[in-house]
Amino acid sequence: MGLSDVVQERSGGIQLDTLFIDEGFGSLDQDSLQLAINTLIDLQSAGRAIGIISHVSELKEQMAQRIEVTGSRSGSTIKMLA
Repeated sequence: MGLSDVVQERSGGIQLDTLFIDEGFGSLDQDSLQLAINTLIDLQSAGRAIGIISHVSELKEQMAQRIEVTGSRSGSTIKMLA
């Protein structure tokens, strides 16, 4: 939330409704991870679109909607989970 606010401020007040985070949770302890998850859920509830790329199981389990990408020798497949 703070990061999107800083970017929004530095870009001249442009409203940012979408936030993507790529592998930003692997180094967090359990308490910090839960705080981050709760914050992301709050942002989503407030109307922001949140995209997360992560291998952290605890994070994936708490996301109501997910796109899982699985790679193979013949290419990648996606699965929509709600």
